[in-house]
Formats: sequence, structure tokens, C-alpha cells
Amino acid sequence: MDNAELRKYILNFSLGDGPHGNQGYNRVLLQLFGYAGHGKSSFINSCKYIIDDREEFIEHAEPENIQSKGGKTMIRKAYDLTQNITIVDNRGFCTMKSFERAEMYAQLGNFIPIGEEVIWTDNYTSMMNKLEDAELNLNYPDFIVPILIYSADYPMGPQREELKKFLENCVIMTGIFPIIVISKKESGVVKNIKEEFNNMGSKVIIPIENYTKEDHDKTQGKTEEILTIIHKALEQVRSCLGERRESGRDWRQRKKFLLEYIHRADREKEEEQRKSVEAKRRAVEKKREEERKEQEKREREEEEKRKREQQSWPCSIL
Repeated sequence: MDNAELRKYILNFSLGDGPHGNQGYNRVLLQLFGYAGHGKSSFINSCKYIIDDREEFIEHAEPENIQSKGGKTMIRKAYDLTQNITIVDNRGFCTMKSFERAEMYAQLGNFIPIGEEVIWTDNYTSMMNKLEDAELNLNYPDFIVPILIYSADYPMGPQREELKKFLENCVIMTGIFPIIVISKKESGVVKNIKEEFNNMGSKVIIPIENYTKEDHDKTQGKTEEILTIIHKALEQVRSCLGERRESGRDWRQRKKFLLEYIHRADREKEEEQRKSVEAKRRAVEKKREEERKEQEKREREEEEKRKREQQSWPCSIL
């Protein structure tokens, strides 16, 4: 497809066109994830710029800054691309501790309402309260497609295993392997990052350069990249709806996964706390042992000094 055909396909996309109808879904939710400052907000602006087909470039989502903890996105914000497609800016990865990871899956599963601030919790009770609140705002009709944004400015490091696990869990929760979008393709080492994601099992990896306020002259290449990402997402939706699915069942499956994950996170936290207490205990014991040895050393030195002094005294005259 050329760009005009891609854009037409996206604008005309309907969940009810499949062989089994919409199966209880009424919109596609493109869920964006990634580390703070890697370009989720910039990607949203590029998508809106291309789909709205306006001459003026508007920053609908404020671009993130790696210096601001968690990026600038603290609230789950939704932006309609079409009547049937919505793109969501989720809070970015940060420390990736046990309960923060649970929060990421709560966003992925749509258990945190759109428009609500995402506050990292660190305990079991808070996470369970969020799930209970989610029961009051059921969102069965949303067909979730995960998209991971990763900047080519940041070579893959220790987060490799964490990212791999996140991608695998996305499949468990949504039935779809996340689309990988590598931003800033002209400034980073794209080839190595693509290879890393290939090794994690990623099938759809698309490097891009986003449109920005400073650089928004439309080009065929940039536009094609953005449209292709959305098109690939919709193809995955079509493929899934070609089989029998049911929105409420999918929602319950996501909830089951999250419940189990929260329990694991709680155990991880307990284990982390136990290790922390144990480490502190060992540190105290080590310090005491060092102090004991230092005291013994001082006592030996004092004893040796006393003996030398005794040996240096003149003999008594009888």
C-alpha cells in the first residue's frame, strides 16, 4: 500500500468487519509503553499529525524529558485517532521494582482508568484496591494492542531481561506480541537494538523519526513509517478477531494474570525486605567484628608497649 491507501485503511477501519463481528469490542486501544523520555508522547504527536492531515503541527502530548522522574506523563491520557482507534500514553518505566511492574500491567490491562494519575504503589493493599475500583469501571469493549517505544539513543543494558519479561507478559495479557517502535533512528545504533529485540522474539520492529515542532515538514518516508505502525496494529486486531474471542472473557483473563502478579510482587517485596534486613544484620555483625578485632589489636599493642617499657628499666642495685 502507498501512504494514501494506508491512511484510508486506518480511517475506514471497523471492528465489525470481521467474520464474527466485533465480538463485544467497540474500539482499538493502542497502548504505548516504554522508559521515560524514549518518545511515547512524540509518537502520539506524529500519529495525530498524520491522521488528522493538518498543515499545522500541534503538540497534543507534551514530549517527555528523561530528567523528569517517570517522564512528564503521570496521567493515562487518551487521544482519538479515528472513531474506532484510540492511542494511550501510559506512565513510563522507571525503577521497575516489583510493585512498579504490577502498576505497568495494571495500565496495560486497562485497570487504571484513562485520565487518572498513575501513582506507583508499593504494597499489596493499594494494588488490590485499584482492582476493586476497576470493577466499577468495566472496560470490556477495548481491544488492547501493546506498543513499546524504545529510543535508539539508549543502547540496551541491564534492562534487557526486564524488557523481555514485559514483552512475554504482554502476550499473556493481550494475546498480542507488542509492536516495537525504535525512535530517533538517525541518531542511535538501530541495528544493534533491532537485533536485541529480535532475540527477544519480536516480529514487528519499526525504526522511525518522529515529527516535532522544530521538524515537521512532511516526508513520504516519515509518514509511511507512522502509518505502517498503525496498520500493523490493526492487522493484528483483524487476525485475532478472525478467531472466536469474547471481550468480557479477555478482561477476566487479564484480571486473573494481574491478581497472580500482585501476589508474586507481594512475595518479592517480602523477600527483598528479608534480604535487606539480613544484609543490615550482616553489616552490623561485620562492624562489630571489625571493632572487636581493632580493640584486640589495640590491647596487643598496649601490652607489647608495656613489655618493652619493662625491659628498658635499669636493673636494681642490691
